[in-house]
Amino acid sequence: MTKTKKLVTCALLVAVSTALALLSDILPIRLPFGGSITLVSMLPIVIAAYMFGLKWGIGSAFVYSVVQLLISFKTVSAYFLPGEDQMILWKALLICLIDYIIAYTVIGFAGVFRKTVKNTSASLCLGSVVGLFLRYLAHIISGAIFFGSWAGWFFEDKFPEYGETTARFSEWALAHFSGDGLGWFYSVVYNGLYMIPEIVLTAVVAFILPLFLKKYIKVYD
Repeated sequence: MTKTKKLVTCALLVAVSTALALLSDILPIRLPFGGSITLVSMLPIVIAAYMFGLKWGIGSAFVYSVVQLLISFKTVSAYFLPGEDQMILWKALLICLIDYIIAYTVIGFAGVFRKTVKNTSASLCLGSVVGLFLRYLAHIISGAIFFGSWAGWFFEDKFPEYGETTARFSEWALAHFSGDGLGWFYSVVYNGLYMIPEIVLTAVVAFILPLFLKKYIKVYD
């Protein structure tokens, strides 16, 4: 496949990812304390990485990260504008860098198994797990560093509201973690509430999709 065709295909896949992300914002699948599970909006980026390799995958993921930053302008702008959410400039810029540019760009590593795992379904499934888990790690780091101070509020006031099981879990967390450790644990849990279902859902669809589109989803040199 020529570079022009690869470029056009990647652009179309980024567009599909964007459309799925926007559609997901319309549907009522947001968590009560922030974060959302999308309609496998990152799978087209995973497919780009699988079909054309890490360079094209990372490039497509980077473009998608910029699009996500623009889509989330209302949330991001609050970090810079006067008000309760305003942050020191360097912190706001780092959050944009880690939570958007880095978090979405690393999805491009989903193509790592494209030639080592010959089965298309298995390769896409494993790749999606790797790519989205790397995104999860980026959110964990950002959450622990910049939002770890919210851990006490989350486990003491917010999380226990959602049932006896969450209340017991919150008591356990507060009993076993404190200080920075509680902040990191909070970030793992908070981001995991939407990222783990997202990883599982994307991996399942990634495994199934090639069974119907094997003619179109294949490795190109």
